[in-house]
Amino acid sequence: MATVTMTVVDNILKEVTEDRLRDQLESNVKTLRRIEKTSEGVTSDVGGKYVRFPIRTKRNHGIGARVELDSLPSAATQGYDSAQVKLTYQYGAIELTGQTFELADSNPQAFVSALQAEINGIKEGLSKDMNRQVYGTVVGKLGTANAVGLTTTLVTSNAEAIYFEIGMIVDLYDNTDTIKAGGTGKVITNVQPDTPSAGSSTITFTTAATGTTASGDYFTRTNSRNKELTGFRSIVAGSGTLFNINPATSPVWVSVVDNPGVQALSEGRMINMVDNIRTNGGSTTVIFTSLGVRRAYFNLLIQQRQYVNTQKFAGGFTGLGFTTDDGDIPVVSDLDCPWNTMFFLNENELKMYQAGDWGWMNRDGSQWQRVINTGPAYADAYTAMLYKYCQLGTHRRNSHGIMQQVTEG
Repeated sequence: MATVTMTVVDNILKEVTEDRLRDQLESNVKTLRRIEKTSEGVTSDVGGKYVRFPIRTKRNHGIGARVELDSLPSAATQGYDSAQVKLTYQYGAIELTGQTFELADSNPQAFVSALQAEINGIKEGLSKDMNRQVYGTVVGKLGTANAVGLTTTLVTSNAEAIYFEIGMIVDLYDNTDTIKAGGTGKVITNVQPDTPSAGSSTITFTTAATGTTASGDYFTRTNSRNKELTGFRSIVAGSGTLFNINPATSPVWVSVVDNPGVQALSEGRMINMVDNIRTNGGSTTVIFTSLGVRRAYFNLLIQQRQYVNTQKFAGGFTGLGFTTDDGDIPVVSDLDCPWNTMFFLNENELKMYQAGDWGWMNRDGSQWQRVINTGPAYADAYTAMLYKYCQLGTHRRNSHGIMQQVTEG
């Protein structure tokens, strides 16, 4: 009987996943599927990998009407600025015991089944987390405390509780972005939503942090703070430097923001948002929203028109459309979209820059590495690491819009 070698299990890993990994990894999320992926312009530099691209901030206004013998217009130039996007580094690990490895020799099908189960699990986890990051900021806040909690609980809104899952490993920070004493590597043990009217959920974690949790404290995935994607909450905003471009010096580098306070959804609000984006030279190609706001839109259509048409849009989506004089815009609900929010996006101006697609790390000759426990000591187990270097970017920030504080249905 042949001896099990790393070459054998490396080849099995490739055979099980290599051809199907890309499609399967993002097949169950909505937003990521609609964003174009590209490796165009990705370069390596001191400190990591970047994408740089110019944006036009001003037209050439060397134009004008004249009468006979008038002086002709003076030449002018267009205005440009340079965006710099640093890629983030995303990882996902699987682990198999040495005993499972032995099955590759004695019972290959059992080994493949165990391997496939772990791969399916990490693909699902990575898909879900990447889709969440698309809606967030580089900070990576999962949820912020809105009340005092116990040493092992954090009280957050129901809206943010959707990002927590049992088994998630998190770090606890205070409202000054300082790690709380004893706040690293906490494991979520329970997520208990309150009644909808109360609007809060209790997140329970292992091992007490020093002192009670206070309003303003927040969780991130462990060791991930300030390392996540630059998501929609940063891109689709009316202020703030983005990709090294400051709206103070490039005023067009802002999105359209509708935030008048808590208000019911209306078609007038939505038309106004689309028109404002159109005035900026953009075109809304999709509206992403939460389930509750989608329900509010559905109720609005029934109340005003007495009928609701579902349509099939590009990308395989079937759902509600928002009718404009330029055609219907798909209204897509996403579990990861922040509550009370609608994102009006121009997908032609969004790209997921990446150095390459998801792959297995094997720079030292093998995709499997021995697990080292604290001690240091080795364990009879091996780990394989998926990785991807990527970043979400936009060429025209003012072609996107956000509608906030929309009453959910």
